[in-house]
Amino acid sequence: MPYRRLPNTDNARIKALKMAVEKAESTDFQDLSISPNVLSEAKSVLNHFEHLCLRYQQMYDTQIKANKSFLGKVKNARMYISHFVQVLYLSVLRAEIKEEHLDLYGLEAASMVVPELTTNEQLLEWGQKIIDGENSRILQGGVPIYNPSVAKVKVMYSLFKDSYQTQKLHQKATTRMMNEAANYREIVDKVIYDIWEEVEKCNTDLPPEQRLAINRQYGIIYYYRKGESVE
Repeated sequence: MPYRRLPNTDNARIKALKMAVEKAESTDFQDLSISPNVLSEAKSVLNHFEHLCLRYQQMYDTQIKANKSFLGKVKNARMYISHFVQVLYLSVLRAEIKEEHLDLYGLEAASMVVPELTTNEQLLEWGQKIIDGENSRILQGGVPIYNPSVAKVKVMYSLFKDSYQTQKLHQKATTRMMNEAANYREIVDKVIYDIWEEVEKCNTDLPPEQRLAINRQYGIIYYYRKGESVE
């Protein structure tokens, strides 16, 4: 005998509910295989779950689109900060800037090596240190570094920082909606289970072939074990 198995994807859940609702709506009341109460709940749950899945997909798509722009800003910020530090070190080697002024940038123990800028958090930390350090040195009468200037570095850093915060908001919203949809699956699965239980109970006295055919029209999915006939 075939056995049934509840859907394991959101699209499959929606499809199962839609099949049951559409079958019920196209069937005379006296011939329905599910009760009015379960049908009403199925319609409500279907509408809400479709909305949750749609909102999640919209937020996910927005996050992915924004991430493409964000990655460009990450690349520019990393390039400008790294370049600035390299020029700073060259200026120290040429004695144009005193080595002790590296303290202003937090680079006193860096051994003339560009700091690690792999993660977004490292970019946030070192970008701010470099900008603050250059501004402090200039206030003390130091000659500004050019190519790139700290103003250009600050522009690239600010664009990155703003985009980073925006991306964090996108991720938070997407995660919240994903969790909301995931938590609602238990309700969806319960309704699908109730539909299938009522349908099978209603049609239990029909001949096997006719019973399975009608049950499938309500969205019930049957599986056959290996070697079992599908007839």
